[in-house]
Parts: sequence; structure tokens; C-alpha cells
Amino acid sequence: MKLLLVLGSDSIYENVALFLKPLGFDLIRYRHAQKAMDNIEEIDPIGIIISARDFPRHWKTITSFVRYERSKNECPIIILKGKNFSEEEINKAMALEINGLVLESLKNPAETEKIQTLLARYVPVEDKRKNRRYRPEQWSRFGFVFSHPLNEKLVTGTVKTVSSTGVSFEPDHPAMTDTIRVDAELKDCSLRAGKDILSPACTVRHTGKIIALEFLSFPGSEKETLDIYLENLPLEELKAKQGSGSAVPRQGEA
Repeated sequence: MKLLLVLGSDSIYENVALFLKPLGFDLIRYRHAQKAMDNIEEIDPIGIIISARDFPRHWKTITSFVRYERSKNECPIIILKGKNFSEEEINKAMALEINGLVLESLKNPAETEKIQTLLARYVPVEDKRKNRRYRPEQWSRFGFVFSHPLNEKLVTGTVKTVSSTGVSFEPDHPAMTDTIRVDAELKDCSLRAGKDILSPACTVRHTGKIIALEFLSFPGSEKETLDIYLENLPLEELKAKQGSGSAVPRQGEA
């Protein structure tokens, strides 16, 4: 599934790629709007994300060009806007039938979730459950640790998102992970999902403040255990909200 990103900023691209790559999208980025427009037909993207701050005029040109042949349902277009995106620009975006406006800083988790929700409508039905990413709450009891592939030191931290295909993880001590490279394999990992401790083998897909990991394999039926737990999270959330009279454990607690 090809996703076209028209983004001038490297930092914004890295933020977007962090949560989109694990969803299975093939990200195709252009730093120049005209080149992106010239290649849209060849790329044939399932969706497009454009920075209005980087391309204050061209985002309208690209959207008009795409909408001439492709409807909102055929090719969703998401505009990343800055703080100074005016009411007039919002009205123009609606008139051009864009699918969503999102603050490009992506500091609020709700913004990334909005992008995922918009794009999930165009993911094949069988892939929706697999690709949905969950943001841990106190009641969901997710935790993750792994051994550094070079020095075997234990790396602890906080699970930021988890899905059937991978996990994003913020290390407690980022300096410990500076020597870990993209595509490195992590064989000694422990993933807590509720009451179960799983032992996935992982590969690194993104490094930095947040590390994105893809699950390579699980021993025995552990993959099924994780999938069942993820499927049952809405029920677990309901139970937590209703309250059982006992304290709700914090993420990563035994």
C-alpha cells in the first residue's frame, strides 16, 4: 500500500514515519510539490499526506489535481497544518474535499490516532485488526524490556503503542540504545500483555527517542495469546471503568 508524503521537513517526516511504517504502508516521500504531482499517476497512492506549512500554495494545487480523477473514498488526502492555518484556509480545504486536518507537530497522541483512523478506512478488512495500534492505559498492563544486542545490558522503558505486528518503546536511558542500528535483531525480549509474559524476537525499524520494533516471531502459541489480548482490550477497558473495587495496576507492574 503506497502512501505519498509531500513533506519538506525531515523532522515531520520522521514523526509521521514512526507510526505509519509499522502499519504496513510503503512510504514514498517528496520534498518538492511539483515532482510529487508529476508522479502521482505512476505512484498510484492509496492516500496522500501534505504539509500545508511547507507548501502553503501547492497543497491546494495537488488536492485539486487528485480530486479531478479520484474521490475522497478512492484516495484520502490529509493536510498537516501549522498553528496559523486560518479559517479561510480551513474552508478551502473543505471545499477541496480533503479527508482531514491534523496539527503537524503531532505532539498530541490524538493527532496521530486521527491519521491512523482516517487511513484505516482504506486498509483491507482483514488487516484492520492486525494493524491497529493501541496506546497503553494503566489498566491494560503492557510492559517491554530487552537485552542490548551488543553488550547484553537490560534496556527498560515505557511502551508507547503496541499492535499485533510490533511495539514502539521509549527507553528509560536513551544513551543505552545509541549503538543499536535499524534492522538489528533483538532475540532476548519480554513483552507483558496483561497477566502473560511473552518472548518475541524483534527487529528494529526506527531508532531515536522512540524505538519502533517489529515482531519477527513468537514461541509456541504466544502470538495467538497476544492477538486475543488485543482483541479483548475493549472489554478489559469496560471492566476497568466499571471498577472491581481493587486498584488498577500501572503499566509494567507485576
